[in-house]
Amino acid sequence: MYKRVLLKLSGEALGIKSSDNIIDVESLNAICERIKVLHDEGMEVAIVIGAGNIWRGKVADKIGIERVPADFMGMLGTVINAVAMSSALKKMGVDSVVYSAIPAIEGVTIPYDVEKVKKDLSNGKICFLAGGTGKPFFTTDTAATLRAIETKCDAILMAKNGVKGVYDKDPTIYSDATFYPEITYQQMRELNVQIMDQSAIELIENTNIQILVFSMQDLDNFHKAAKGINVGTVCKKGE
Repeated sequence: MYKRVLLKLSGEALGIKSSDNIIDVESLNAICERIKVLHDEGMEVAIVIGAGNIWRGKVADKIGIERVPADFMGMLGTVINAVAMSSALKKMGVDSVVYSAIPAIEGVTIPYDVEKVKKDLSNGKICFLAGGTGKPFFTTDTAATLRAIETKCDAILMAKNGVKGVYDKDPTIYSDATFYPEITYQQMRELNVQIMDQSAIELIENTNIQILVFSMQDLDNFHKAAKGINVGTVCKKGE
């Protein structure tokens, strides 16, 4: 079992397509219950969540919002999701804190400080790392990778909607897509797989941090992946 992990979640994980609500209570609580299990077993957990249930860049394109303000809107969306998850965990008796890379909201978020985060993780707090990198032009993939390196995580658990791991092309479009149970970061770059940004792959390529990509359809995969069981794709440094 890994000691310290960063859980990367998509914002869509909190929403449901059949509802206008940006956050579905059942989905929120179900995910937080799985996170609580990891915490109760002694794992140190940092979390980066996207904002796809609230805001997406393609919407900005349609209505003519420029890239920089659109990116900051997305960062604010990650703060909303992080605060919602933190609140749900606290109701379950799990101590959690929301750090933000963009200006803090007094009484709600704390300015991101890597040393404080590492201390809180060591003391058993769940740490949400919201606000992306605090800069435009970077995705939450890049933010998650950067934060995992900074906080010295053993692995990134990347929960995905709709796919069970890494493929050479989109399996929802191409029936002949090849699935990889294991892949190196160099192979990911060469194949230009779309599971995460190339900039994120370049950041992590020469580290010993593994990325475990798995489907969220079975929420038990959170626990299995955290215990080192391959329930999707293991991405790692090459030999």
